[in-house]
Amino acid sequence: MNSIVGDLPDKDETIKRLLRNATDFAAAFEPFYGKAIAARFGDLMKRHLTIAAELVQALKTGNTSAAADAQKRWFANADDIAVFLGRINPFWSTEEWRRMLDEHLKLLSSEVTSRIAGNYAENIALSDRIESQALEMADVMTSGIIQQFPMAFSA
Repeated sequence: MNSIVGDLPDKDETIKRLLRNATDFAAAFEPFYGKAIAARFGDLMKRHLTIAAELVQALKTGNTSAAADAQKRWFANADDIAVFLGRINPFWSTEEWRRMLDEHLKLLSSEVTSRIAGNYAENIALSDRIESQALEMADVMTSGIIQQFPMAFSA
């Protein structure tokens, strides 16, 4: 986000690295859910991250119609992710994932807006909240996988 907003020279490489997160997530899912489910999750995540980059760019340039379109697609994609996760693991709640992802996207949107506005103190505070909230999502994900596949984690 900072690289896009600041039009920094590392922007393209940073976006490439961000998109690798989708591949990394798919690889982590594959041992538990198989190739097809892992690939589907990877696709959903890649779409999620791609839309996020589009949204930041649209906000940066002040293209409100493109930003509104990207934000609509971003939240719809987050809902698709929540439904997907709720279907593949009986210990994950679609509604809990919807709540967490909705909160996450709202925080990220606020973070981008504060960065564009040059409100760096708010931007940093939001970054801290985003990190904490992302760790909460990671805990929910980890807990659900451990509950669904306890034998993979027994000594």
